[in-house]
Amino acid sequence: MTYALIEATQGDGSNVRFIVIGLWVLLLGMFLGFELISKVPPTLHTPLMSGANAISGITLVGAIACVGSDYPAWGKAIGFCAIVFATVNVVGGFVVTDRMLGMFGSKKKKGS
Repeated sequence: MTYALIEATQGDGSNVRFIVIGLWVLLLGMFLGFELISKVPPTLHTPLMSGANAISGITLVGAIACVGSDYPAWGKAIGFCAIVFATVNVVGGFVVTDRMLGMFGSKKKKGS
């Protein structure tokens, strides 16, 4: 029995279990992210923000490609949510990086 919500047809006619693959990628990404972040000492978290911004930028491009493809409507909705969350992550990363770099800048005198 084939459900349209579970399977998405690709151009070559093969069926890909969209939910299963998506959940598998999400699970692996969560595990990998947790393992990587837990191994980084706290003094290196902020300098690694630029790398996290690059990864979020790749996520943003992938989410845009997902929304622009012929996936089911709920897949496009999840892609739109990914666009929103990745954009917030990229902008937040740049704000944090800017604040960090401001801490290392020259200090102006308070009177002037």
